[in-house]
Amino acid sequence: MPYLSADDILSADDLQREPVDVPEWGGTVLVQGMDGTSRDRFEAAMMNDNMSGVSKENALDNYRARLAAACLVDENGKRLFQGAAVKRLGEKSAQALTRVVEAASRLSGLTDSDVKELTGN
Repeated sequence: MPYLSADDILSADDLQREPVDVPEWGGTVLVQGMDGTSRDRFEAAMMNDNMSGVSKENALDNYRARLAAACLVDENGKRLFQGAAVKRLGEKSAQALTRVVEAASRLSGLTDSDVKELTGN
């Protein structure tokens, strides 16, 4: 059985995308799973200053919006929300954000235990 080469792995289109209906926003959004680097950055943003563990304040502060922003993309895979727009996204409907977050978690391989660890819940 032949094994994958480095080129096979690096050329694979492995980031899954899923349309998600968000009636509160009047349409459908495109959610893409995070790549490894993006997920590492997302998780690192929740750590204590000394990176020794999860900071509850960092984890819970705008969690839904930060996860949604990391995964909401346009047709070309470009993120829709960055910087100050993430805070504004957090001011949108929690129900709408939850729909996006559920898809983002699934597509990014975030399990329930990962989320509990990250949010301290």
